[in-house]
Amino acid sequence: MELRPNSVVNLGVGIPEGVANVAHEEHVLGYLTLTAEPGVIGGLPAGGLDFGAALNPHAVIEESAQFDFYDGGGLDAAFLGLAQCDRDGTVNVSRFGPRLAGAGGFIDISQNAQRLVFMGTFASRSRTRIEDGRLLVADGNAQPKFVPAVDQRSFSGPHAAARGQPVLYVTERCVFRLTAEGLELTEIAPGVDLERDVLARMGFAPVIRRQPNLMDLRIFQPAVMDLRHDMLSIPIENRFSYDEAENLFFVNLEGLSVTTAAQLERIRAATDEHAAAIGRRVYAIVNYDNVYIAPDLMDRYSEAVRSIAERYYLGVTRYTTSSFTRLKLGHVLQSRDVAPHIHESRRKAAAWLAHQRTSQA
Repeated sequence: MELRPNSVVNLGVGIPEGVANVAHEEHVLGYLTLTAEPGVIGGLPAGGLDFGAALNPHAVIEESAQFDFYDGGGLDAAFLGLAQCDRDGTVNVSRFGPRLAGAGGFIDISQNAQRLVFMGTFASRSRTRIEDGRLLVADGNAQPKFVPAVDQRSFSGPHAAARGQPVLYVTERCVFRLTAEGLELTEIAPGVDLERDVLARMGFAPVIRRQPNLMDLRIFQPAVMDLRHDMLSIPIENRFSYDEAENLFFVNLEGLSVTTAAQLERIRAATDEHAAAIGRRVYAIVNYDNVYIAPDLMDRYSEAVRSIAERYYLGVTRYTTSSFTRLKLGHVLQSRDVAPHIHESRRKAAAWLAHQRTSQA
């Protein structure tokens, strides 16, 4: 459910290996590119003792070249293992008591991916089963993995929070997200008792701002979850919002695949309609995360962008976590004499736009 269309993803060792099988089961492999650190790109990465191989990969390159790509910020997301975690969101995957396992490529990948999802069981040696769509927990001699202090810092939660890196921590019984105040509990599994099965089994108290949501019930059912529909089904009409107080128009194109002239025309017409309805020129932010535009439509698309910007925008900035999209779209817009102003995140795009508004004032 954290996969995004048109994204490039790294899968780590252990439970993250299973992401590839779920993506295959849900028929979404064709909409993203899964990779593993030994050098496979695309296809269906293998797990277990076959980790590092893949079925029908797009390419197999040298591991050093793969890490050049990772270190350069090419990953939209990484799904990595979780052995220990503390209240600050710091993760250990490299040391277990006296045993030193080593971090492998974990540090490079976790520092440079645009978004992280840590995955692991909530506790070591816990026993769980699913009955009638509910998770039943029998911890017995289970050992906590959410502890007051990790044995070794393989990933720094405070450092990630300070630089605004989005981080999730997903277990079978609950989900946390990283905040400036530390680990926040956001979801629990159906059938799980919050006090008995979660809080009492942790070495610290997480941040709880409200009653945690239930994890998606489809996870605990045997049927296919239909993630392909979820991934591709945001109607174009629901991709626009306007903040009247800030005179800020937001266009969310995330996940769109524009492969036909008819699709392009629908997007252009919808943007034109929503911008015109505001009745005055606006400042705009456009989200290009995981957007794909067919090469033969790029010229027409850039002309539509230029036309809309000239008629409706006082200033506009764009963002995407994909370095490829920033480079490609930037060249195309510049060829139409449109200043691209494409940033890595919404936060940076908004900061740039605020600076421009201040300068104009």
